[in-house]
Parts: sequence; structure tokens; C-alpha cells
Amino acid sequence: MEALLSLAFDNLSSYDGPKIKKGLKQVEGVLAPICLASAKVKRRQTGLDNEQQRKPPHKTLEELDDDPAFFEFFKLQEGFEWNIAQRLLDTLDRLLSRGSDGQNDLLILSTLDLTQGILLLHPPSKVLFAREKYMNLLLDLLEPVNCPAIQSATLLTLVVALIDTPQNTRAFEQLDGLLTVTSIFKSRSTSREVKLKLVEFLYFYLMPETPSIPRADTRESMPAVLQRSPSKLAKAFGGGASSAANGRKRRAGDDVTDFTMTTEDKQTLLGRYLHNVDDLVRDLTAHTPFGGVVC
Repeated sequence: MEALLSLAFDNLSSYDGPKIKKGLKQVEGVLAPICLASAKVKRRQTGLDNEQQRKPPHKTLEELDDDPAFFEFFKLQEGFEWNIAQRLLDTLDRLLSRGSDGQNDLLILSTLDLTQGILLLHPPSKVLFAREKYMNLLLDLLEPVNCPAIQSATLLTLVVALIDTPQNTRAFEQLDGLLTVTSIFKSRSTSREVKLKLVEFLYFYLMPETPSIPRADTRESMPAVLQRSPSKLAKAFGGGASSAANGRKRRAGDDVTDFTMTTEDKQTLLGRYLHNVDDLVRDLTAHTPFGGVVC
């Protein structure tokens, strides 16, 4: 796995479009087997694949945690040298600086898709978005100079980066993310497709938060892979949970794992930029989008 990642990272660090495309394909080659294994687990848990149910049972999440290939992948991601998310974000930064053209836009879209995948497969990598550099990168990709497809893909990536990670949401707010999102929403030049995605994002944003690192009394009920990972990754990037919130201002005495907001808190913040927040909150309360899952 290290050899393939080394080749992929070499190609991703290039300024040549075809080499970057090749590097993205190589990263996809690393992630695809992990995604397939996770999908099989999900189908077995939800009972969506009846044909699969008749075959020998697939691994549970706990067993997947002990799978040698998955374990090796996860272990590599906890170190700076092999962390895929950081390489993809640095690639996005370079692609964004190259300006807009058809081929470059396709590379940006592919990189955003892979970024979403790696954040779902290795949630501790979300700690990167507590950094101003990487959160600003997503906000730059939302700007109208980018095509609607890139704006939509960036909104989805932003959602993945914020789920279960309140410190990232605080970084988003501190960097005027709400102003960015609402300004794009109110702009007449914004496409209908992007406006629909923005409404979905606002519903997501208004949902109440839970601490990103579970308390001791809840950790035992979680898969082992999520119990052990956040602290290890935080150390790999240079510290514990507090350093992961680099660049974010917080009140004295606040614990980064407890600095969360309710829907009412967020309603007040969002109300500074948008007038119909009350309507959104009423819809959120009445219909519980996203299955009622809190972020």
C-alpha cells in the first residue's frame, strides 16, 4: 500500500494535468477496496441486499476493524507522511490556482469526490479542516467564479467535513462561512441547482451538535476503530484535541469537545445574514430531515 501511495503522491504533487489525473486514479485504487468492504457491511446491516443475505455473512464493523488491509490503511492515515486527505487538499489548492477550464474543473471534481471518500473512511482526518488554510480552500471553491458543479461538490464536501466535528463548524463560522454561503444563496447569478444544495446545507447547519469526541460513558458502545483513532491522529498532526482546533477563537475555559451549539444558537448566528431563518427552523423541527441525525 505504501508503494502505491508513494506513486500516487508523486503524481498528485505534479503541475501536469495528466499526471494529477493518474495520481487521483491511483488513490481511487487504494480506496475502492475499502469502500467495497464497507458497502458490504452496510448492506448486511440494513438488509438492503437480499441476494447478499443468502450468501455467507460479511464482516461486521468490529471484524472490519480487525481486517489486515483495513487496519494497515487506517494505521497509515494516522501518520503525516501517508495521510491521503492532506495530499488531496494540497492538490485542490494547486488546481484552484490554475484558473478555470474544462479539464481543470474535472480534476477538481474528482479530487473533491475522493476527499469526501477519505473523510468518510477515516473520520479523524477531518481535523485538517479546523485549520484556516483548508477551511478557506473550501470557501474559495464555493465562489461564483467556479462552475455550479464544483460549487455543489464543495458543499457536499463541506457537510462531510462538519459532521460530528463542532470545532470545524466553529472554524467555518469564524472565517465568515455563513456570510459566504448566504451571499451566494441570495445572488441572482447563482444557479438553481446550487441554491437547492445551499438550502440543504442550511438545514444541515441548523441541526444541533454533539461533541466530536465521545465521553467515557459512551465510548464503549462505539466501534473500536472510532474509539482509538481521534487521539492518535491528533498526535500525528502535532498535538491533542486543543491543537486540532488551531486558528479558532473560543471562550476561556471552553473544552473543544464540549463547545457545541444548539439550533437556537445557530439560528441567532444565521439570522444576521438571512431573514427567513425562522421558516427553516420550523421546517427542520416539523420534518426532521436527514433522519433526525444530529451533527
